[in-house]
Amino acid sequence: MNRSRRIAVWIHASRLPALEAACQFIDELPTDMECLVVPAARQQIHARVPDARLADITSSSLPSAEVVVVFGGDGTILRAAVRALECDIPVLGVNLGHVGFLAELEMSQMPELVHHVVTGDFVLERRMTIEMELFTDDPETPAWKSVAINEVSLEKAARTKMIDCFVSIDGLPVSRWACDGILVSTPTGSSAYAFSAGGPVMWPQLEAYQVVPLAAHALFARAMVLAPDSYVQLDLLPPVDGVVCCDGLRNKSVPGGSRLMIRRHPHDMVVARLYEQPFTSRLVKKFALPIEGWRNQG
Repeated sequence: MNRSRRIAVWIHASRLPALEAACQFIDELPTDMECLVVPAARQQIHARVPDARLADITSSSLPSAEVVVVFGGDGTILRAAVRALECDIPVLGVNLGHVGFLAELEMSQMPELVHHVVTGDFVLERRMTIEMELFTDDPETPAWKSVAINEVSLEKAARTKMIDCFVSIDGLPVSRWACDGILVSTPTGSSAYAFSAGGPVMWPQLEAYQVVPLAAHALFARAMVLAPDSYVQLDLLPPVDGVVCCDGLRNKSVPGGSRLMIRRHPHDMVVARLYEQPFTSRLVKKFALPIEGWRNQG
């Protein structure tokens, strides 16, 4: 007896456009496909598509999925990507947000999406990710760990005071910065927070990552691009406390005197695309770059 095929469908359960788009997608799939869905949305999906075969996304069910189809903006895609990361499952995003840099297609392309999911016809793109360990009281045992698809940020906890941070790379000291914060960004995140902070845009296939100081009171405060096997150590000097945040989604208070260790995560994010699409084209499209320049605008 052949085992039924499984597709994971990830949405933000409280977003009505995402719910409606997911239901349209599920309704158009063949009946032999089982859809894993976020538990918070299962009843709502069942009410709209009563004949669909549904099950909850769990740590035990997710590894059996062929692909994770995400309906939402980059934040929703990032949440799904973290869960799919260690299962090595490709993630395919349908943009319902604003910029949608991680998304592969728009809602108008729904018929194409269904066809490619059914046939399993994808172009897979691997992207490096990073992991962070926070050490507070015990220098040997991390108080908190997290993975990041876009970036890890160490920032000041209070608006009135800068943090004082000592930065080391590969165990060697680089600089001590009084600043608003420090970002450690992947190539995927280089077009997000790091870009806004003045870091370079890095093509996502590049195996490297960058350190970007935020508003540092220093003569040398430039973004630095590191080799993929390098590691970054951030020592938050007392007495000012900070906060560490991964992808803008998961955060933890950082007492003064703590240490962050950041390095490449052993698992890459796998992005599913319907067609080969150069990053150059996505960059121009998403940022609406005037390829003939600004001189004749208006």
